[in-house]
Amino acid sequence: MVQGRVIDGLQALLGASDKEKDARGTRYTPHEILHQPATWQTTYKICAERRPDLIRFLQQSNIGAAHLLCPTVFLVGAGTSDYVGQALAPLLRRLWGCESWAVPSTDLLTNFDDLVFRDRPYVWVSFSRSGESSEGSAILETAIERYPNVRHLLVTCNLTGRMAAVCEKTPDRAFVLALDDTANDRGLAMTSSYTNMVVAGHCIAHAFSPDDYEGQFSLLRQAGERFLESEQEVAAAIAQEAFAKACFVGSGVLRAVAQESALKLLELTAGKIHTISESTLGLRHGPMSALDGNTLFVSFVSRDRRRRNYELDLLEEVHRKGLGKLRVVVTPDATDRLGTMADQVLSLHAPDLGDEYRAPVDVMLAQLVGLFCSLRLGLKPDSPSPNGAISRVVSRVNIYT
Repeated sequence: MVQGRVIDGLQALLGASDKEKDARGTRYTPHEILHQPATWQTTYKICAERRPDLIRFLQQSNIGAAHLLCPTVFLVGAGTSDYVGQALAPLLRRLWGCESWAVPSTDLLTNFDDLVFRDRPYVWVSFSRSGESSEGSAILETAIERYPNVRHLLVTCNLTGRMAAVCEKTPDRAFVLALDDTANDRGLAMTSSYTNMVVAGHCIAHAFSPDDYEGQFSLLRQAGERFLESEQEVAAAIAQEAFAKACFVGSGVLRAVAQESALKLLELTAGKIHTISESTLGLRHGPMSALDGNTLFVSFVSRDRRRRNYELDLLEEVHRKGLGKLRVVVTPDATDRLGTMADQVLSLHAPDLGDEYRAPVDVMLAQLVGLFCSLRLGLKPDSPSPNGAISRVVSRVNIYT
């Protein structure tokens, strides 16, 4: 791999010597992208084994109780961990019958009193790869100490992290779901940790209906394996287009996918590629002005007929106006109409996979493109922030009380 040209594919990166990997900064990230479907199976098994304890905690928290007793559910995280919550909130709202909202831990830290009522019951489902972030730890400690009406479910990739230790001190109000260490990415950008925490969130949402998720999980894993196998070369070719900006759009849960995709490409290229994300309908309200001849445009297309119609209308408009350098569509199943409006149509070949379960597959496009763009730009994907602007764990934030 040399700057300006992608020579090696993902398999070649994996097969390089340790010395070559260290020189390129590819010891971790390529493997962490490629092993995702296999790690999802491990996460699924862990969640199945913990289900009896999880159900007991949820029942004690009045999840599944009569509507008037049901707590408000906050899905808490920062950055990619927040986008995990964004991808899960609609599913939890539907299956649990509770008000469920993704609330960034960064917002809770600065605006706690605006977001939390002291006299109302809550369940916070917190997501954290490392369990060591300053904001996540501080807000968890504050809530446990001062707000007995808040119960906590922590999903983490690090059982020995600070947040897990805090929860384990109050077992009557907190539950820790620790994923396997293989999901705890060593690279800077969260890849398998993101997708595994989403899979864990699916399992949590289906704690009372595991059989309903079994079929969707099988479709998800199969789609992930196919996608990684078939789209590596496409992702490398997209990276060769040398675009300077990227725009990701989607509707509903797929907007959360667009958010995480934009962040992943931004992180892996150290901001050398400027990214934005927006909802399908929101793009016209100003952000469309950013689309020019140097922009990669990616649309995640829904299987829902109504949402899909809006998405196709936007694609047709972007095509008609000649916006973007390269237009890419990710769809549950390809159609001839999509082929006339996009330069690349990437099919998941999974028309029965619901939008609410797709995030772990769809986001792998941006992971792959980000990896290859990072290398093309002469960066090291494992640590693509040469000036130290960002780090793997945000742990040096001053906390004020």
